Amino acid sequence: MSEQVGKKVAVVMPALNAAQTVASVVEAIPRDWVDEVIIVDDASTDETLRVARELDVTVVWHPHNVGYGGNQKTCYLHALQDEAEVVVMLHPDGQYEPSLIPELVRPIAAGEADMVLGSRMLESGAARAGGMPLYKIAANRALTTIENRVMRTRLTDLHTGYRAYSRELLLRVPFLRNSLDFSFDSEMLMQASHYGFRITEVPARTRYFQEASSITFGPASVYGVKTLWAAARLTMHRRRIMRSRKFAK
Repeated sequence: MSEQVGKKVAVVMPALNAAQTVASVVEAIPRDWVDEVIIVDDASTDETLRVARELDVTVVWHPHNVGYGGNQKTCYLHALQDEAEVVVMLHPDGQYEPSLIPELVRPIAAGEADMVLGSRMLESGAARAGGMPLYKIAANRALTTIENRVMRTRLTDLHTGYRAYSRELLLRVPFLRNSLDFSFDSEMLMQASHYGFRITEVPARTRYFQEASSITFGPASVYGVKTLWAAARLTMHRRRIMRSRKFAK
């Protein structure tokens, strides 16, 4: 149990070909805030698994690649089975700052939120300063505006990969029914909103560099379409036009 918050905190890291960065990211995690670090290797083709096994972390590996969403499913299942009360997802590529973990944990530990997003848009100019491409900033804002209307929220960055969840949220939201790809993140947000969980944001800075994994334009376009489809499915579910097991309570 974390000495800082009085709850068991787990950091989960969905890894794919992160051999060059995973060790430095793990080293930067504030361990006085974290009880367990779980790395799930999604059948990397580099030395990610070997490097992870040399670190002070719990290592889980997939015998075959299942995708970003499928990796997160394993991450959260393992954290829940280890009785984690707060679960932080941190990418192992170094794009997000591990030093922000306390800020993501605090609102959940204090009972003020069930999901905390590390927003790159909360501080003006922060995303661009971190090297985020202009087309991604524009696409993020457009999609976030649409999603806010569907979810009835006022959040600034619904496409951040830096997130924290309460145990209750992960137990109630049927995330195992979600997609195996990047649209998993959008579905989680739609589900959390639909189930009435409290979502808040804290400022987050990112670094875009060569070793940092980043979705390219083609897959990003597919992700955008799937995000809009998830929003449409939630709308149709609420209006009872087309029911979805992803939103079934």
